[in-house]
Amino acid sequence: MQTTGTTTGWDAERVTLGRHFLRDMEGLWGSVLRMSAVVESALTTSVRALVDGRADLAEEVFGGERQINRSDVQVEHECLRMLALHQPVASDLRRVATALRINGDLERMGDLADHIARRARKLARPARPVAIPPSLEGLALEVLTQVRAAFDALAKDDADGARGLIAADARVDRARQAVLRELKQSIRAEPDRVNTWLRLINTARNLERVADHATNIAEAIVYLKEGEIIRHGPGRNPAAD
Repeated sequence: MQTTGTTTGWDAERVTLGRHFLRDMEGLWGSVLRMSAVVESALTTSVRALVDGRADLAEEVFGGERQINRSDVQVEHECLRMLALHQPVASDLRRVATALRINGDLERMGDLADHIARRARKLARPARPVAIPPSLEGLALEVLTQVRAAFDALAKDDADGARGLIAADARVDRARQAVLRELKQSIRAEPDRVNTWLRLINTARNLERVADHATNIAEAIVYLKEGEIIRHGPGRNPAAD
C-alpha cells in the first residue's frame, strides 16, 4: 500500500498534541510575564510609599499582592497540567521548569513588596516623622534597577543580560551594608526611636531579598537558554551569598 504524502492517524495526533503544547506554552509564558509586570508595579509603588512617606500608596500595594497570589496559583497549576498532559522533554521541559521556578520567585517578591509597604505605612504616621536616609533610598533605587533588568531579560530571553545582572548583584550587598552601618549609628544616637530604626533595618533587608530573587530569575534565564545551572557555580557572585 502506498503511503507517500499521506498522514497516519498517529502522526495526525502527534501534530495536534504539538500544536496544543505550543498554545499552552505561549499561554503559560504570557501568564508569567503578566505576573512579573504586576510584581514590578507593586515593588515600585511600595518604594515610592517608603521614600515619599505616602500611606495611601502603601494601601495600593495590598490589593496587588492578592492578585499576585492568584497568579501564583494559576501559573503553578498550568505548569503541573502541562507536565502531566504533554510530558515535555529537553528544552521544552526546561521552559516549563523555569516558569515554575520563576513563579515562586515572583510570588515571594510580591510578599516582600507587601512587607515594605506595611512598614512604609507605619513610618508615614508617627508622631515624629523620620526622613528616609539617603543610603536607604539609594538601595531601594538600585534594587528597582535590578528588578527591571531581570524582567527585561525575562521578556527577551536574554541570557547575556541575565549574566550581567548576576555580576552586578554585589552592588546591592554593598549598599545594604552601608544602610545598616548608618542605621546602627542612628540607634546609638536616638535610642528612644529604636522601633523606627528597626523598621528601616528590616526594610533594607527586605530590599536585599528582592534583589536576591531578581538574581534567581536571572539564573533561571541562563538555565533556560543554555542549560547551565549556575546557582552555586562560578558564574554566581559569592559576595551576594
